[in-house]
Amino acid sequence: MDITAELRKIVGLRLSVSPSELYCYSSDASQVKGMPDYVVRPKSTAEVSRIVRLAYENNIPVTARGAGTGLAGGAVPVRGGIVLDMSGMNRILEIDIDNIQVMVEPGIIQDALNDALKPYGFFFPPNPGSSAMCTIGGMIAYNASGMRCVKYGTTRNYVRDLEVVLADGTIIHTGSKMLKSAAGYDLTQLITGSEGTLGIVTKASLKIAPLPKTRKLVIASFENAEIAGQAVVKTFSNGVIPSACEILDRVSLQVLRRYDPKLVLPSEGDVLLFEVDGTESSAREAAEQIMEICSPLALSIKLAESENEMADIWAARKLVGAAVSRLDPTKTRIYVGEDVGVPIKKVPELLKKAQEISEKFNLPAMKYGHIGDGNLHLALFIDVLNRDEWDRLNKAADLIHRTAIELGGTVSSEHGVGAARAEYMEAQWGSALEVMRAIKKALDPKGILNPGKLGL
Repeated sequence: MDITAELRKIVGLRLSVSPSELYCYSSDASQVKGMPDYVVRPKSTAEVSRIVRLAYENNIPVTARGAGTGLAGGAVPVRGGIVLDMSGMNRILEIDIDNIQVMVEPGIIQDALNDALKPYGFFFPPNPGSSAMCTIGGMIAYNASGMRCVKYGTTRNYVRDLEVVLADGTIIHTGSKMLKSAAGYDLTQLITGSEGTLGIVTKASLKIAPLPKTRKLVIASFENAEIAGQAVVKTFSNGVIPSACEILDRVSLQVLRRYDPKLVLPSEGDVLLFEVDGTESSAREAAEQIMEICSPLALSIKLAESENEMADIWAARKLVGAAVSRLDPTKTRIYVGEDVGVPIKKVPELLKKAQEISEKFNLPAMKYGHIGDGNLHLALFIDVLNRDEWDRLNKAADLIHRTAIELGGTVSSEHGVGAARAEYMEAQWGSALEVMRAIKKALDPKGILNPGKLGL
């Protein structure tokens, strides 16, 4: 069968087979590479179904892709085949304020969705650092989250129903508009976080939340990251739950000051950013509680003075990972060993061990991230032309992953497993991985959907 001709019958000119165009789909933001044989840009569920059915009948791998902002190789076609570029399916199909939901196609960008919801006084809360670029479909595939999941949860907390194309082209719905249901297996939650290995999402009904009336930001500095971690544990154990709780170590602060010298940040120590939201009175009360709890441990502590100051700090925080080259233009941030998570009370121990690993392998590192939910980004950066640094980097990343597992944590809190972290799935899950493989086999008997991912 002439696959190119068959695909062209389905999508016409929305098919790429030239090497230069295929190359653009051979990677994401990770180190994982894989060249597709075809790139197809569907515009409807019916087209996706026909493409997947064709692939199933001819044993061709299919990898769905959104914006390509992933950090684990999840959208990289490591075994070739068809890449489904879902970015063209980007419509908001319904804004249903009465039922506190929206229905969207998977290619819509998160910030675009929130821009559309803002006039109604609502928002879609999960907010990854790539919210200006990442698609809702990608967020569902990875169960993405971000800075405010401490209070609001991750993507899976907002997915109510999915339209999914299965491996043989069958189209199903996994849920409904109901806010709760006790009928049958929860297929919506099964698909969410499955990284395109069980089906292709073509529509999503999402719960939304009211925008808070106001936000306050507490900025505290500490002698070291370990003490900062202790302050987080103390805050939570006193019953105060911020909407966001971020850590920026000394290296991160150096990067941010070079990125924007006007930023109002402490001049010493490792910094915690506590955001609280709600009404004016409830947010101020929570901020004052945090300041009272953390003051005995802090070198300095203050409340951000204006909304503009808060906005500037959060904008800079979102860019800290990419801005590391401002510190040393000869080095590049490499996304390995960088998304681990541990139970909150283990955060101080993880921070201590991360520093020891950095020193052991003589690799500079930034420690930053969502410390309020135990998720830390340990940013290692190297001279990519130096083979010795690559070797030390890989050994350090391996030790970081295994340390997180030993502390009862995970090798990925929000960026996903993909191909980059697949080797750690057995160490983290043990015999439960066989259950995952059985589910994969049941839904995708030929193994065509995003093969080579999740250790399946």
